[in-house]
Amino acid sequence: MNASTSLSTRLSNNFILNEFTISQVAERHGYKNEPNEKQIENLRLLCVNVLQPLREIIAVSIFINSGFRSFDVNAAVGGKFNSQHLEGKAADFIVPSMNLVDVFNIILQKLLFDQLIYEFGNQPRLDRRVEAGWIHVSWNGELNRKDVMISKKVHGETVYETVKSETLDVRSV
Repeated sequence: MNASTSLSTRLSNNFILNEFTISQVAERHGYKNEPNEKQIENLRLLCVNVLQPLREIIAVSIFINSGFRSFDVNAAVGGKFNSQHLEGKAADFIVPSMNLVDVFNIILQKLLFDQLIYEFGNQPRLDRRVEAGWIHVSWNGELNRKDVMISKKVHGETVYETVKSETLDVRSV
């Protein structure tokens, strides 16, 4: 970040840069998690083209779990070496006041995106509680692939399944 950019920099009407850079992993390990100007512009494009339109459709708050990740933070959380989080092109989020399958379907049906993944929803944990999961969405401009997937843990491994329908059925997650 340069001197003209601060963590309070507004990326869109409802999103600020800090929401996409805050990281408990970074704080715990002392890692810097500061995007450069290109990564900030990518975050702005993600907000303007996907997250802000979603926010306007659903009219409730969106909580960003993970946005930009530095190389160190990405490695610490087990992110892929080519994760779009490294470029500021992706965000993982929840909407506490809504069913995530409904939110996922709104994005799928009404918005443009590169990847849309319903991650680890309805997954049983060892303590027998069910994880709510989160949504991963990315924006890659003219290169948007409109990939739609769900991810699950199967025998300790992450498995991605392509969603081929116009909506995600809660029974399939």
